[in-house]
Amino acid sequence: MDRIDRILSAPPFNLDGARRTWVRTTLAGMTDAAKLRHLFIHICFGNGPEVVNRMTALAPAGITKFFGPDAVAELDTLDALRAAADIPIFVSADLEGSRMSLPFGTEVPNPLALAAVDDVEASRRIAVIMAEEARAVGINWSFTPVMDINAAFRSPIVATRGLGSDPDRIRRHALAHIDGLQANGIAATAKHWPGEGHDDRDQHLVTTVIPLTVAEWEATHGVLYRAAIEAGVMAVMSAHIAFPSYVHAQDPHAGIEAYRPASTSALLNQRLLRDTLGFNGVIVSDATPMGGLGAWAHRDIALPEVVSSGCDIILFSDEPEDDIARIEAALADGRLTRDRLDEAMIRVLGLKAALNLPETGKIPADRGRLFNGATRAEAAAVTARAPTLVKDVQGILPLSPDRHRRVLAYSTGIVTPLHGAGQPMVFPDLLRAEGFDVKLYDPEARPDPRDFDLVLYLMGEETLLTRGRIFLDWNRLTGGMFGAMKRHWYEVPSALVSFGYPYYLYDAPRMPCVVNAYCTMDSMQHATLDCLMGRVPFQGRSPVDPFCGLADARF
Repeated sequence: MDRIDRILSAPPFNLDGARRTWVRTTLAGMTDAAKLRHLFIHICFGNGPEVVNRMTALAPAGITKFFGPDAVAELDTLDALRAAADIPIFVSADLEGSRMSLPFGTEVPNPLALAAVDDVEASRRIAVIMAEEARAVGINWSFTPVMDINAAFRSPIVATRGLGSDPDRIRRHALAHIDGLQANGIAATAKHWPGEGHDDRDQHLVTTVIPLTVAEWEATHGVLYRAAIEAGVMAVMSAHIAFPSYVHAQDPHAGIEAYRPASTSALLNQRLLRDTLGFNGVIVSDATPMGGLGAWAHRDIALPEVVSSGCDIILFSDEPEDDIARIEAALADGRLTRDRLDEAMIRVLGLKAALNLPETGKIPADRGRLFNGATRAEAAAVTARAPTLVKDVQGILPLSPDRHRRVLAYSTGIVTPLHGAGQPMVFPDLLRAEGFDVKLYDPEARPDPRDFDLVLYLMGEETLLTRGRIFLDWNRLTGGMFGAMKRHWYEVPSALVSFGYPYYLYDAPRMPCVVNAYCTMDSMQHATLDCLMGRVPFQGRSPVDPFCGLADARF
């Protein structure tokens, strides 16, 4: 049995002889230049022939399409991209729900909301809905589930993208997600290897560090990754995260090498993930323009190390031709061997064969499967189970226009990585439709909260990228230092509703009423209002400690 048969007949590929023959034949027909280009997945914005021509000329293994709201233009472009490829391409996405949902698909809850619902069958069904719509669009690979452990509450990068802080809850819902995707033709990806969430920084900005001992890692992240591998997850994303305890166990004098990001570490990718845990699928790097890689070494050095250390796919490039040249140089001078390059290609092509892309990779989008009212209603029913009443020590709820007609709302708006200023929420208008008189706080006018019947703090910050911290920024909310110091909740009923980050009690431990709703999407805002008005009971169970370990925050 040669290497192709040995790798591809085993899990998670499980390819029969005909599909292994396709891999063998395709690989034999690839030049070194074609193989090098096939190491990349490129990010793809925009639409039209220029985009198609640009991506086709790069001839990558695949693309990650960032979709705009124009469904026709997006699907036309994606159909053209797939039709033009000599070797069928991956079309990948982060199917994480909420604001990461397809803009022309069903709104579904994000991972933290699903963890609050804590119904494994609901999580599986949401994954199936996402998979069916993704397949209809032409997506065949998702960089999910997020299997990180939200152990450090100040972490801005795990928060709503993860499944909470309990490894057992994470395992149950992550496995349901993997099953829901892969049973419906979408490759799943366990991330972020070797584990995020104990360092409260963001690997988009800095190489983060796992502070655990090897035994502690085995009992937490190790359990999760072993479970995902046993379940047949097809890919693992190797992140810009260091694991010094593991490296020191191999070499007590490793020095700075102990802090090498996993994305460039043969010890973590080859020895721990492949040899010890037995993972045989595709290893994809996390996005290589991230600060966690750039802070480690010059790109001329770091990018070839991504492949030589065991990653089969390089994710994203700000300068594709220059990056291809970097890999060419490494192949020429021996830093990257042809043997390692061919092994990467075997797994990349093997995943394409396992997803039936030789047969289905050029089929146009199934546009009739989108905008499905039945799945929208089904997803909204799951969403409605997520809002969580953290506390209401003054008995403010339920809200009523009879008792709380005049409302002063402080709000961040909806904050996303792609928009600087907060985008408007529908929630104030929903309140107005119920008979409330809602005034959004204007820092120029500085209305006095004591002139109102209710003060609401409406937060809309889901997990963000490249933001060092998410916190209750009193100064920004109130427009200055003096407003930031005022607390009116002993004079006016006050409540905080978070459609995202669940840890605002750290900055306002005596806030008398707090509701965590996890997602900014409109369907969650509707569901939360129903709970606040007492029409529907709060059903969510917090998957994290919303009190941030503060004893006084419970009162």
